[in-house]
Amino acid sequence: MLYITRREIFNAAHRLFREDYDDKTNFEVFGKCSNPNWHGHNYTLFVTVAGEVNPETGFVINLKELSKTIQGKIIDKIDHKNINLEVDFMKGKMASTELLTRAIWEQLEEEIRLLGARLFSVKLYETENNFVEYLGE
Repeated sequence: MLYITRREIFNAAHRLFREDYDDKTNFEVFGKCSNPNWHGHNYTLFVTVAGEVNPETGFVINLKELSKTIQGKIIDKIDHKNINLEVDFMKGKMASTELLTRAIWEQLEEEIRLLGARLFSVKLYETENNFVEYLGE
């Protein structure tokens, strides 16, 4: 089994908050990430797939096809958008990096299978110091 990773970058705004909390409680729980006027990140997304090498191509997966899939299913929908308000696959969900990472997995898993590989992990860097990795468990 071999693993190959594609990196993509996007920028997006979000706010961590609960509608049933007042601003004071939101700030106590989520800190400055609960700013009512939003805040943004320069995200770095790593999508790792697993599979065997195709003897005809020498590839586990065609990286151009993987990139097109990530662009169409994720980047086109989220780049320079407000995650809370504009991203269809995040509707009704807290816009935390944890839940965003899992939602990205859900958007990609079947598409990657159709390309002949298995989604192994989705790693999303929110900052250079904070990231989430999801293995589909």
